[in-house]
Amino acid sequence: MKTENATPTDTVGGTGNGPPAPPDRHHDRARRADRADLVAAAAGVLLVTAAVVVGHVIQNRDGSLRAQWPPLLASWDPHLGPGTPAALIMAVLVVAHGPTLAARLPWRGLLAAAWAGSTAWVFSMALIDGWHRGVAKRLTTKHEYLRVIDRFEDIPATLRDFTSHIVIGEPGNWPAHVAGHPPGATLTFVWLDRIGLGGGAWAAVFCVVVGSSGVLAALITVRVLAGERLARRAAPFLVLAPAAVWAGVSADGYFAAVAAWSVALLALAATRRVRFPGVAAVGGGLLFGWTCYLSYGLGLMAAVLLAVPALARTARPVPLFLFGALVVPVAFTLAGFNWWTAYHLLVERYYQGAGGVRPYGYWVWANLACATLAAGLAAVAGLRRSAVAAPGAVRALRDGPPAASPEGRLALLVLAALAALLAADLSGMSKAETERIWQPFLLWLLPATALLPRRGVRWWLAASALPALLINHLLWTGW
Repeated sequence: MKTENATPTDTVGGTGNGPPAPPDRHHDRARRADRADLVAAAAGVLLVTAAVVVGHVIQNRDGSLRAQWPPLLASWDPHLGPGTPAALIMAVLVVAHGPTLAARLPWRGLLAAAWAGSTAWVFSMALIDGWHRGVAKRLTTKHEYLRVIDRFEDIPATLRDFTSHIVIGEPGNWPAHVAGHPPGATLTFVWLDRIGLGGGAWAAVFCVVVGSSGVLAALITVRVLAGERLARRAAPFLVLAPAAVWAGVSADGYFAAVAAWSVALLALAATRRVRFPGVAAVGGGLLFGWTCYLSYGLGLMAAVLLAVPALARTARPVPLFLFGALVVPVAFTLAGFNWWTAYHLLVERYYQGAGGVRPYGYWVWANLACATLAAGLAAVAGLRRSAVAAPGAVRALRDGPPAASPEGRLALLVLAALAALLAADLSGMSKAETERIWQPFLLWLLPATALLPRRGVRWWLAASALPALLINHLLWTGW
């Protein structure tokens, strides 16, 4: 059994394929790989710096970016808050002890600790802005879902009339977030209200607790597709994700978790790691269908889902998954909501507002700077290693046995998420605010950190946490 300090990732070019290298050759390759990781991270820093400098020039010149502190939707606001001590303590504890605990805890104990740790990290980041401003009020502003709860008293009638209020200028047009998403997003908060969990505080708690469970879905997926060793190595980075700045408090964290559990259930069904794989496949399909009615852009999660049966080398669960995926669209269509009509009206509304002013030529690359900040420099370095491992993994999948290495399978899963993210970027429907709205894709970039060598893991964790803490203390993030 290989030791933690001599993984396949650290030996032959990061691919895990080929015969063992002589010690000197291994050391040279490891040093070159480490230098390449630092170059990738430096490129991420340069990308963010360029986006900040160029963005401020454009915004100060004509205001067309519609962002006060580009590339982030934020404004300059240095502050401390009640969450500051908790956030600092969480960061120190995960950096110092996270890798050791992830390696030693029983698997179920690790899952429980990861969910608790992620929840605590997100809440502490939100509380840097205070309970009222950072948590309870976040989902009650003029743009948010909770402002229209009373308009869903008759849900079937509201669904039939939903598309009539998307475009600006129509009587009673929806607030920005309601108009910008299918009605599943708003219905979530309507149903919370109906079971007695109404108001901004309950909505925030729901989004954080459910959203943090996406970490479990990612860990389970990595474990069944690429092995437990890599899942354990990714765990501290998933817990200490920089995206916590925007997950607390945002409905997009909830969307990310629903999409992630869809992937996890399909992976469990494909690898037959559950007692009833057929039920898992149908459940994954149901969640993917619901995902598509939470956000129009999350149909792109199909790229990650397609990677699952390819990596598991089976199409067995696909028919049942597709059956489950049809249930939600059929239900909404029978209720009177037409997804395609609503999407085309949303495109019209998008260009009526900031989307029609923001320049594509800036945001098409500045979006990637936002993603760098939300995923962290460790994920950037991990993506570099994923790109190196991918060709060998593709050849192994294409040619048959021997199977692709665990590192190679993980690399392909991560790169599938990157492909979805790039498609969203090139579409032009994601100009700005991607640090928040791309959370469902960014979650799947973080497991790439498992490909980084163990010897530098704490430095990479610190490199992820420190920028997030600075952003949350120096800026007031939008929405």
